[in-house]
Formats: sequence, C-alpha cells, structure tokens
Amino acid sequence: MPQMSDQPGYKSINEYIAIHSADIQERLNQLHALITELAPHAVESISYGMPAFKLNGKPLVYFAAYPNHIGFYPIPSGMTAFEKELSVYKQGKGSVQFPLDQPLPLDLIRKIVAFRVEENQSKKTGG
Repeated sequence: MPQMSDQPGYKSINEYIAIHSADIQERLNQLHALITELAPHAVESISYGMPAFKLNGKPLVYFAAYPNHIGFYPIPSGMTAFEKELSVYKQGKGSVQFPLDQPLPLDLIRKIVAFRVEENQSKKTGG
C-alpha cells in the first residue's frame, strides 16, 4: 500500500524512537518494552505516523511523542475501562496525554495494555 504523503517515512518503531532526544527516547523505549513484554506476539508497525501494535490482525495500542507529552492511544475501550484512573490526564478522542514533566504511569499503562491484550484475544476466540 502506498504511504500517505503527509506521513513521515519511519520504517520501524526503533527508527521512530531514534529521531527523538535522549529523554524522550527513554520514555518511548519504556513504552515499547512494556507493550512488547505484555503482547510478545503483537505485530509492530508505523500507522498514522506513530508506533502501532496489532494483535490477531486487530489494533492493540499506539503511542507517539509530542513537544509536551507522550500520547497513548489504547483504542476507545481501553480509555473507557480505565476512565477513573485516566481522569487526571488530559484526553482526546481515544487518547491520553502523559506530560513530559511527570514520570510515565507505567503501572497504569501496564494494566491498560493487559486489558487490551485480553480484550483482543477474546475477540479472536469469539469470532
């Protein structure tokens, strides 16, 4: 499939991470490692210009670096299931913003990714 002209030409998540400053790379690597640990069979790609993970052919989660935050996209169901825990963060449609002046909430991200993996697996077995 041809690449859309407005998307950067990253070929891998590691390439995406490598273009950022060291402090941002550290956060992106933490996210990458955590997702890979919880979803070792997920397929990595760049989608919508950001790191993306698919499991069983279905979107799992995305993430991206911005000037003031790390965007995390756990698909709407991940946002809904953790609405209370995520309420302290700025949100958009299907996304949450983790400010760069705070540590990543890795325990919360771990719970969300585990939830998405389980949800994705149940969709696979359900049909």
